[in-house]
Amino acid sequence: MKLRLGTRRSLMATTQSQLVADRLTRLTGREVELVGVTTFGDVTQAQLSQLGGTGVFVSALRDKLLDGEIDFAVHSLKDLPTAPAEGLTLAAVTQRDDPRDALVGTAKLADLPPGARVGTGSLRRIAQLRMLRPDLEYVPIRGNADSRIGKVSSGDLDAVVLAAAGLARIRREDEISEILDVGSVLPAPGQGALAVECRDDRGDLRELLAVLDDPDTRASAGAERAVLATLEAGCSAPVGAYAFVAERTLNLTAVVVSLDGARWVRKSTAGPASDSMELGRGLAAAMLAEGADTLMGEQAH
Repeated sequence: MKLRLGTRRSLMATTQSQLVADRLTRLTGREVELVGVTTFGDVTQAQLSQLGGTGVFVSALRDKLLDGEIDFAVHSLKDLPTAPAEGLTLAAVTQRDDPRDALVGTAKLADLPPGARVGTGSLRRIAQLRMLRPDLEYVPIRGNADSRIGKVSSGDLDAVVLAAAGLARIRREDEISEILDVGSVLPAPGQGALAVECRDDRGDLRELLAVLDDPDTRASAGAERAVLATLEAGCSAPVGAYAFVAERTLNLTAVVVSLDGARWVRKSTAGPASDSMELGRGLAAAMLAEGADTLMGEQAH
């Protein structure tokens, strides 16, 4: 019997879900069919920052998992709330693609003229970009990657910011004018990785899906998400974090930036990859001690 994989209906979501399905079939021989699900985040016109961000792309898929209408679901890990969901388990975190943000536009960030209009719906991106270019106008936008890129080609905007991994998955990386280095713009926790979720009472399925798991990505993303959880910030908060594992050592950097880009707290730590969650929580505690919570404002809750 085919396994039913629940996915959002956008091109980005179905493309990345198909990549996971194909890999699972290749590794296990099990056939997979995609089941499209419309989420609240797909139909609302509100900005994600107004919704709090957390779970708007996820809850409908989780409902179908719990109801048994689908066997497992694939999410962008950065969309997944940090609090565990009752009855569900994170069966796998896939090997991460490029975690960085990308600028799609007419020029590199440094070369955009003062007053140029840059589109993004992410407070995290806006806050960090304002640190670098406070003279640009940041325009909140929603919609799929195609429609966002279309705002540049139509001349409505001078640039938009999207995840590099997503652009590569839908084969639009040729339109990237600049990849924003993690030294200047830290990505969203978990960005570039995919989360594979199933019911925790499906031991057979958990075992099957475990072949998709990448331990280094799970440790890195776990540390990043522990920062977010300890700061008690939602997916839409101006928090950036990035970790990577080298020779079993996890290196983690995180930042919280005020929305005007004028103040920030940025810190780094390193330690054994096996202590990834503790490293994330410890780094967040150190950031809170330096006043990180005062920078997040009302938008984070």
